[in-house]
Amino acid sequence: MEFDNLHEVLRSLYDEMLPLSAEMAAVAKGLAGLGALFYVALNVWRALSRAEPIDLFPLLRPFAIGLCIMFFPTMVLGTLNAVLSPIVTGTHSILEGQVLDLNALQAQKDQLEHEAMLRNPETAYLVSDEEFDRQLDELGWSPSDLATMSGMYLERGMYQLEQDIKNAFRELLEIL
Repeated sequence: MEFDNLHEVLRSLYDEMLPLSAEMAAVAKGLAGLGALFYVALNVWRALSRAEPIDLFPLLRPFAIGLCIMFFPTMVLGTLNAVLSPIVTGTHSILEGQVLDLNALQAQKDQLEHEAMLRNPETAYLVSDEEFDRQLDELGWSPSDLATMSGMYLERGMYQLEQDIKNAFRELLEIL
């Protein structure tokens, strides 16, 4: 599977993990039933031991929690998905519009940087193969020229490494 953004990763994780959590939900249903039984029994026993009337509404709380646990995928997650779905759809459309604008602006910025480096004779060989070859042809074979050539190769390699790292971070941040 190839993911373009974090929303797709989370949606895939949700779809895969919901069936896998069925066993854990069954255990939670059993614990909720036992907890509700003990809670009701404790409160009824406490009220009877003090000779007070039994208050019914606090005894309904564990049953409401038990119902939420029993119908968790439909009642809780379904309600959250239904309420938050329009928000997710709206923000996703805004995000796509901004990403398209950002990609166009980034391409324009890269082009301007490339042209600016080409105009500067000291840095033109870093971005242009023709300029790099021309400057190498101008050099001779003396030891100082060989040192200059190796320096040019090293500087060009460092520039390419810097650009690769920038692009990797840019792609990582776009995915996030």
